[in-house]
Amino acid sequence: MAQRQTFAQCRRRSHRGQASIDSGWLSSLSNQMTSKNKIATFGAGCFWGVESAFRAVEGVVDVAAGYAGGTVPKPNYRAVCTGKTGHAEVVQVEYDPARVSFEQLLEVFWQIHDPTTLNRQGPDVGTQYRSIIFYSDDHERRAAEESKRRLDESGKLARPVVTQIVSAAEFYRAEENHQRYYERSGIAPSCGIRGRID
Repeated sequence: MAQRQTFAQCRRRSHRGQASIDSGWLSSLSNQMTSKNKIATFGAGCFWGVESAFRAVEGVVDVAAGYAGGTVPKPNYRAVCTGKTGHAEVVQVEYDPARVSFEQLLEVFWQIHDPTTLNRQGPDVGTQYRSIIFYSDDHERRAAEESKRRLDESGKLARPVVTQIVSAAEFYRAEENHQRYYERSGIAPSCGIRGRID
């Protein structure tokens, strides 16, 4: 697999109402999941960098790389890369809503990729790299739609936002070699944002 550009260098300083970044925050999904935690699922290009960026958010308990939004059950990486399964590379974010809100996760989502490029992020091209938010209830749908509208109207981007906002789909965890990829490889993630003017 070719080395890809990712997003950890694109961290923003914490602003009021936005999530703060803490690169030391790491934990285990299997050991930390409790009834108070919630799950959010986002696709923002190559899941290696997206996973790394969300792991750095204070209040995020764990992140898993995987696939969602396709038509083929139990897809693997090779199949998803053909573009024929319909899946996007996504991350499933487990978070503590007492420490970080869904709205704050959306702010991070918009910051870590270019939501104006259709079916691509930087050098990665294909429907599996599309920008997508999966919502699980009306609150999340409204929050996602409102945040997309605000970003589109802000003038901060050179082109319109093309991010899909769709009902939650079945999540398939990616192969273990894709989990914590940069952490295990000792590779420093690099920024892949394109199109921003802020």
